[in-house]
Amino acid sequence: MRRTLTVLLLLASLLTACLPAASSDASLQPSWWNDTVFYEIFVRSFYDSDGDGIGDFNGVAQKLDYLSDLGVTGLWLMPIFPSPSYHGYDVTDYYAVNPQYGTLDDFKTLLAEARKRNIRVVIDLVINHTSDQHPWFRDAKRDKNSKYRDWYIWSETDLGYRGPWNQRVWHSSTTGFYYGIFTANMPDLNYNNPKVTKEMDKVVSFWLKDVGVDGFRLDAAKHLIEHGSTQQNTSATHEWYKKFRTYYKKVNPQAMTVGEISGDPPSVLASYTSGDQLDLVFDFSLANAFIVSVNNGSASYTVNALKADEKLMPGRQYASFSANHDQDRVMSQLRGDVDKAKVAASLLLTSPGVPFIYYGEEIGMVGRKPDENIRRPMQWSADANAGFTTAKPWRAPDADYPAVNVAAQTADSASLLSHYRALIRIRNLHPSLRTGELFILPTDNLRVFASLRVKEGDMVLTLINLSADPIRDYSLDLKDTPLATGSHSLAPLIGASDALSVSSQPLPELQPHSTYIFEVK
Repeated sequence: MRRTLTVLLLLASLLTACLPAASSDASLQPSWWNDTVFYEIFVRSFYDSDGDGIGDFNGVAQKLDYLSDLGVTGLWLMPIFPSPSYHGYDVTDYYAVNPQYGTLDDFKTLLAEARKRNIRVVIDLVINHTSDQHPWFRDAKRDKNSKYRDWYIWSETDLGYRGPWNQRVWHSSTTGFYYGIFTANMPDLNYNNPKVTKEMDKVVSFWLKDVGVDGFRLDAAKHLIEHGSTQQNTSATHEWYKKFRTYYKKVNPQAMTVGEISGDPPSVLASYTSGDQLDLVFDFSLANAFIVSVNNGSASYTVNALKADEKLMPGRQYASFSANHDQDRVMSQLRGDVDKAKVAASLLLTSPGVPFIYYGEEIGMVGRKPDENIRRPMQWSADANAGFTTAKPWRAPDADYPAVNVAAQTADSASLLSHYRALIRIRNLHPSLRTGELFILPTDNLRVFASLRVKEGDMVLTLINLSADPIRDYSLDLKDTPLATGSHSLAPLIGASDALSVSSQPLPELQPHSTYIFEVK
């Protein structure tokens, strides 16, 4: 059966307005990362290759074919430096790797194997602070005359003010009080000292030039330089990033930076990605909108977030995601509903931005805070320890792994994993979904999210039913879009079995929690 679509009518009378396409600044033209689908990996929890219960570089390398089959073209590795903590966000040596993960040569082998599969690799670079066990800080704390004393921030007294979430930021020692915005175990570096910047430039050069990574995710990017009790987004921080960009682009013009700027609106995000600071920033507002839209069955949250991004970040230089290593996992936020997880993935992978997927998200791994529970071992199979290790794992996998795992979902064409694979494949095939203009199509049914992505001759139409009910009565406005005139046919990519052409026949109803993606010709 051949169904049809009309430009003038689509299940009802059309509305009258459509979001106009944002203009594109010439200085913000797409780069390689805009064509990339990233995958965030906690090396400790991904795959153990040597039977010690801890994931490692060789384990990641052994799973590159899985990632390539998924369609991933970029990896973000959480901290790989030596550290006294399991998570690695308190570094003790910026020029080495965590020996539990392997050697530097092992890491270089991982990079080489990733390149063979056209997968780029960026690493977490924690530049805001070090571990209190770092030799720099240990020397600075021991001796007021240490050459490293001014590499940190000191006061003779507790200055009293607290941090952005009302936490203690001044910590006592035998030689004075030092500043650490996160914990006493993570003293902040003093970037008002040019020597600290010079050292961090050396670190960046080492990893870009000598080791060969493709860029960095910058942890706690907005907290870099304080101005008294003002501890985030200071003008000095912005000025530092301008100079930092000049330096790392000189080392490798193709290097990428993506900053963690959490809890701030698009206007603040845009101040970091104006073309002279960071390449990307994570869009936490959009991530929240995806989840709230799905949980509430309303497109309005996602529509409003995307409109704000289109207005304030016309170059679309932001990193989109649904959840990361600091948040409850997507499946837990969606209360275990696989159908909801599928439409959440559809929102992420058909929207603008550079998408990042947290490991295990594609199979519906669950986990709620504390953090260790959202960083459990990857669930590869129903075998012992979820196929992660042959030894006792550093942390037990979730109890649902016999049913929720890669092996089981690979064999199921209707699984969440299969849905992710299909979405990523379509995104990789269609430049409009990666870097094209966005037309949000107004609809008279808030349970429907509708968008048109356009780049040159490539056009993709997406319809998503965010509700638990079938929807037949809805309308779309195609005014001011490329579909408003001319003759077009729609070829189904996901969710529909019939081709569509321009006439007055309606589309079929949208099934509950369903995604329909069409190539427009």
